Amino acid sequence: MTERILICTDLDRTLLPNGSAPESAQARLLFAALVARPEITLAYVSGRHKALIEEAIAEFALPTPDFVIGDVGTTIYAVNAQGWQPWPQWADEIAPDWAGKDHAELHELFAQLSGLTLQESAKQNRFKLSYYLPLDIDLSQLLAKMRGLLALHAIDAELIYSVDESEHVGLLDVLPARATKFHAIEFLMQQLGIDLDHAVFAGDSGNDLPVMTSAIKSVLVANASAAVGQEAKQLAKLHHTENALYLAQGGFMGMNGNYSAGLLEGVAHYLPQTRHWMKLHD
Repeated sequence: MTERILICTDLDRTLLPNGSAPESAQARLLFAALVARPEITLAYVSGRHKALIEEAIAEFALPTPDFVIGDVGTTIYAVNAQGWQPWPQWADEIAPDWAGKDHAELHELFAQLSGLTLQESAKQNRFKLSYYLPLDIDLSQLLAKMRGLLALHAIDAELIYSVDESEHVGLLDVLPARATKFHAIEFLMQQLGIDLDHAVFAGDSGNDLPVMTSAIKSVLVANASAAVGQEAKQLAKLHHTENALYLAQGGFMGMNGNYSAGLLEGVAHYLPQTRHWMKLHD
């Protein structure tokens, strides 16, 4: 009996060809053929909220996943014939980090700090507080003040900063400490009874590094920046997880290793039996 396989993949610039690098023509079709297999459970992992994930699935004709880890790891949905079902057990898992407080109460905590502009309501949820920041802000000073307030109230939160280059604005997410992509994938694996030998994650950016440099088998797609690749290798060496990190090179099945081609290359590297499942039927 073939054991169940879990494929977890980031969306933007990993599965979705929405970067500047070219996409191999057959890659998404081969990905769809692979995940159509009954042995495979598919999970999308994204910073996007539900509506934007659904939009991406429709725009790029992606296969419907079995699970979605969304909102930078603060939500997990089971996707089935009844629609998207939030997993209350994940909310129960991460709630203690915020010491009984919710999104609105945390926002009140930071009310006196300048430079924080609340993002749109669709980008917030019970366990995700998101702000816009000007790019010229003294980030280290702001984060120090925020961490001080959090510590004062015994709140265990992660502050995740990134830059929206297209909009020239900083982005800051305040999350429960355990509400990360890594912890959400680890939780999903535990709930589904899938071990490290049967799970593969694909990503492309710095936000994916905690997963890619963990013991979870991971692939960095070839369109990722050289800086991310270098950092991934350094962190994997530090964590002694080099064997669980694969950098897609291209050449597999004549494809370039970008986006879903890189994901397939990585899956085939870790799970050689899947090579026979990556084929198109007339």
